[in-house]
Amino acid sequence: MFISSENSPPSFKDYTLVMPAVAVGNVAQLSVDLLVSTFNMSRAGHIHTDCLIPMAGNNPYATREEDTEQLHTPAEVYTAPELKLAILQIRAPIIQAKSKRFRQLLVSWIKASGFSRTVVLSSSHAYQRDDQQLQGIPLRYLATASLLKTSADALKELGWREMERVPAFPGLTDANAEPRLCIPGGGITKGLYTDSCAEDLPLAVLLLFCSEGDNIPDAFTLVNHLNDWLHLLDNHSQEPNKWKIPTSWSLLFGSGIPPALF
Repeated sequence: MFISSENSPPSFKDYTLVMPAVAVGNVAQLSVDLLVSTFNMSRAGHIHTDCLIPMAGNNPYATREEDTEQLHTPAEVYTAPELKLAILQIRAPIIQAKSKRFRQLLVSWIKASGFSRTVVLSSSHAYQRDDQQLQGIPLRYLATASLLKTSADALKELGWREMERVPAFPGLTDANAEPRLCIPGGGITKGLYTDSCAEDLPLAVLLLFCSEGDNIPDAFTLVNHLNDWLHLLDNHSQEPNKWKIPTSWSLLFGSGIPPALF
C-alpha cells in the first residue's frame, strides 16, 4: 500500500516509473540511486508492506548534515515533476514466500497510479549465459505488447538485443520443447514481466549480465543505457552523462581497515 508523505496523495498520471529488481550485484538499486541523487528527487511517499525484510536507516541522499537523520524505509517513492519521472527504490530483500504477493501489490499500484510506462532495471548472472547471450553488449531488454505499441520504433533505433529464450534442457535437442525465458539471479524480474504481460501493462525490463563484486561500473553502464532511451539528462540542467554519486556510496564497502590491527 502506498502512503503519501503529504496530506494529499500525488498524481502519477502520465509519469514514467523506474524501479529496480533486487537482483545479482544490486546493480539496479545502485542505478536508481544515481537517478535520485542526480535529479535531487523529493520523497513522495513509501510502500508499506510485510513482503520486504524490515529495515530503517539514515537518509542515503543527504547533502546537508541536518538531513542525515531523516528516517528512511525499505521501499520509497521519489518524484521529479519537471521530468514526469517517478522512482521506486527497494532497499531490502523480498521475503521469498511472499514474492508473488509483492508482485501483485506492485502491479495493482502501478495500474491504480496511471503511470504511462514502467521500466524495471535488473541484472542476471553473467556466468549462466548461453552461447547466443555472449554476443554483443551485455545489455538485454524485454517489453510487453502494450509498451511496444508506443515504443517499438525507439527501441529498434537503439539497436538493443531482446532477452533470448533458452532451451528448457540445454544440450538436448527436442523439437517439441519450446525455448523459455530464464533470468538467473534476476529476483522477481521474470515474474513481474509475466504478470505485466497478463495485465496488459506498458512495462519494459532493462537488464545487465554481471557478476558479484564492485558493481559500481555496471550501475553507470545500466543507467547510461536507460538515458539513451529516455534522454533524462538531456532534459535536465545536469551535464550530459554526468551522474551524481550519492553520499551513501562512501559506505558501500564499509569503513577502512582499523589501524589498531597493526
